[in-house]
Amino acid sequence: MSLNQFCSIFAPNFMRASTHRHILTVALLALTLFFLPLLNPVSAATPASSKKAAFTLVLDAGHGGKDPGALGTGRVKEKNINLAVTLAVGKLVEQNLKDVKVVYTRKTDVLVELDERANIANKAKADLFVSIHTNALPGKKKMAGSETYTLGMHRAADNLDVAKRENSVISLEKDYENRYEGFDPNSSESYIIFEFMQDQNMEKSVRMATLVQKQFRSAGRPDKGVHQAGFLVLRATSMPSCLIELGYITTASEEAYLTSDRGVNQLAQSIYQAIKKYKETQK
Repeated sequence: MSLNQFCSIFAPNFMRASTHRHILTVALLALTLFFLPLLNPVSAATPASSKKAAFTLVLDAGHGGKDPGALGTGRVKEKNINLAVTLAVGKLVEQNLKDVKVVYTRKTDVLVELDERANIANKAKADLFVSIHTNALPGKKKMAGSETYTLGMHRAADNLDVAKRENSVISLEKDYENRYEGFDPNSSESYIIFEFMQDQNMEKSVRMATLVQKQFRSAGRPDKGVHQAGFLVLRATSMPSCLIELGYITTASEEAYLTSDRGVNQLAQSIYQAIKKYKETQK
């Protein structure tokens, strides 16, 4: 049989068989693609909603704008120290904790009302709220060290004085009597409400505050402890929260430390390490 005769007899049958095999292959592939997600849902694309949400941290630099906060012996303004340390903390978190979303209540010299600070944290559905402040003493009293507060009410006069000073900023806000339901930051009676408040996040708040103080001690800062007080900025937050008093701006040596690059970096590093360790305990 010649080559031409062979091709004329067998080629059409071979082409038909080849076509049938091709169709069968395509059909099997289509069925596999259709049923594979049903048989093995884990291998299917993971919807965005199932991905682990980022840990959201709200950093709150106390005071700002027309509210300078406490004034130091050299007339240094508390608001500037608070902002410098807050931005330094935020930078450390953003550089090293990639799964943490950082939200700031302010990044510039502006006044943000106390209830708005809490609103920012609540809207962001934050996992942690950290408010950063600087302490002060009346007259010529001198003291050094850092302390951290959680929401609550303690009868110690010192704690009440700190809360009064930090809450007094509301008097700069418009219609604050109605906004804060008649709360008078200078009246001891107004603080009775904090004695009856049961903070569902108290345990976690105290844990965070304790970690902050531990880091301050490790950095050589005098440890003034963890306390409770009636801070309005913490009252309306719906997540674990604490308020840090970095040091005493009215003590000359403390003021120099708080305004130095070394002081800002050391304080920021301590707070960052506390946030990192706190986050690790939440896994």
